[in-house]
Amino acid sequence: MGHPGQTRRDVVSCIAALCTVAGTRRAAASQPELRFGLTPVFLTSDFELLDRLRSYLEDATGIPVRLVTRRTYQEITSLLLSGQLDAAWICGFPFVANHPRLALVAVPHWQGKPLYRSYLIADRDRQVESLDDLRGDVHAFSDPDSNSGWLVTAAALARRNLSPERFFGQTIFTYGHRNVVRAVASGLAMSGSIDGYVYEVMRETEPDLIARTRIVRQSDLLGFPPVACPASAADDPRTKRLRSALVGMGDDESGRTVLRTLRLDGFAVEDPSLFDPIAAEVAILRRTAG
Repeated sequence: MGHPGQTRRDVVSCIAALCTVAGTRRAAASQPELRFGLTPVFLTSDFELLDRLRSYLEDATGIPVRLVTRRTYQEITSLLLSGQLDAAWICGFPFVANHPRLALVAVPHWQGKPLYRSYLIADRDRQVESLDDLRGDVHAFSDPDSNSGWLVTAAALARRNLSPERFFGQTIFTYGHRNVVRAVASGLAMSGSIDGYVYEVMRETEPDLIARTRIVRQSDLLGFPPVACPASAADDPRTKRLRSALVGMGDDESGRTVLRTLRLDGFAVEDPSLFDPIAAEVAILRRTAG
């Protein structure tokens, strides 16, 4: 029996609405899952955040979502290029290097812009003011396919007709921007190249660790690590749903929770020319290598 005052029409309408929701969920569940890749640029140590992101994307797209994480940029990029991922949050360097085969889905905005910087960092007590002061260091890079965690520093050295191997006493790859900070803070490395966005988020989340380091140099502003898809899928309806979900994240309470945790303003559709400065860095390296 229905609630007092509830008419037969109310009951029928309620049942119809429930059937519609159930049908929508069954339809979504029957669709192939959307495989979304995440690289170390993403703050992957927060499992609650990952679950919230997955839940938001599923609700916003109506498609089951599987988040795929790997240790290196190369692994995620390879999965993306081979069609084993539908989209991935990658870095500007692999996007530029594979641009004819990759297309932009959306770009995060941080501090009001789709831009960030690469930082050179060192121990807080070192009296160093520039890249030249780091000659002979044990230097920590994030990843050989990272823009902020390798390319920017390598291109700066290439302008001096030098390579990281010739300039630094030793180089190590930590495969994670947080790990660059940990390496420098612990004394495992004397200096490091890191994503400025990650560094600034860590300033809030891990202030004691950041306090043991200092910024030596900041790069010019560069295109923020984008979400990309295979170029062949750029106009696919599933890609359009994902783009809409990312761009609309700020209009949804669950989406806003994810954005707040990431310290991002939101996502927007940007022109690939945003990454031309990174392409210029790649060109410098290729010229010197040739």
